[in-house]
Amino acid sequence: MKPCLVLAFLLFSLVCLMYQASDACSCAMSHPQDAYCHSDIVIRAKIVGKKLLDDGPFGTLRYTVKQMKMYKGFEKIQHVQYIYTHDSESMCGVKLDINKYQYLITGRVHDGKLYTGLCNFIERWERLTLAQKKGINHRYQLGCNCRIKPCHSLPCFVTSKNECLWTDMLSHFGFPGYQSRHYACIQQKEGYCSWYRGMSARDKLSVNTTDP
Repeated sequence: MKPCLVLAFLLFSLVCLMYQASDACSCAMSHPQDAYCHSDIVIRAKIVGKKLLDDGPFGTLRYTVKQMKMYKGFEKIQHVQYIYTHDSESMCGVKLDINKYQYLITGRVHDGKLYTGLCNFIERWERLTLAQKKGINHRYQLGCNCRIKPCHSLPCFVTSKNECLWTDMLSHFGFPGYQSRHYACIQQKEGYCSWYRGMSARDKLSVNTTDP
């Protein structure tokens, strides 16, 4: 193959890769507590049906849900019957299984409808840790005035008393990390925030911002 053709082929491939990258959904990592605190609605539900609505250029997927429990958002929607998401995963639409699992679903309310997507915290209920379930039930709300500060590279420091340093991104074990699965950032006395790890009654532990 002639050098000019090789160069043209490489440039074409590079343009295609750049187009695919720009067309994909991109979400910043979020601690489950942040997802809880920044969401309008948090529910546990089972997906029992779905329908594609042609109400836009990309389409909207409407899931019918059987709500098991609502943890947040009573004042916005009394009972969730439908959740909405983009049909396309490149637009951050989320694909959920029908009549299989109970999901923890977080989302925002717009015009009386609950919208969710890949950038929201959605997980099968049985995959959540005990600490995450307790966080969803009551602990996370105790830390919504705290700020979970991500640490992507060392050194990192807290800069105010209401911050907890989130270091999961530094671990080679990947995401979600230990702090995401087992810790909540809770406001303590005098407005200070620190990581709290829920354990057994004989081994409950409150830790400062350097642990874990």
